[in-house]
Amino acid sequence: MLILNHLCCILGNIYLVLIQILKTKLKFDSAMKADKMEKLVAEVIEKLEKLKLTELASELSWCWVSYQNDQNPVGVIAKAGQALAAFKEAREKNVKAVAKKLVEDLEKALA
Repeated sequence: MLILNHLCCILGNIYLVLIQILKTKLKFDSAMKADKMEKLVAEVIEKLEKLKLTELASELSWCWVSYQNDQNPVGVIAKAGQALAAFKEAREKNVKAVAKKLVEDLEKALA
């Protein structure tokens, strides 16, 4: 039981460290201006809706508004990562489903 408690404590600390890394390292590249990022997020949301992934689109939209208010990118990064995975999956089925440039731009924003 003691080992399990210790393990949970360690995992909790790892989680906190990862959140801190996300908050610092994964803040959007300062070279990418807010308006450019806003345009990219809008394009991603639009493409998600066209792919009938409306729930993910609405979640990303909500996270974007939240990011604009509190400057905490964790939600946007998580949902954008899910969108990227969905885009790659869609491209595997049909190369023309999602523009290569959109995938590359999203990868660059998340790098």
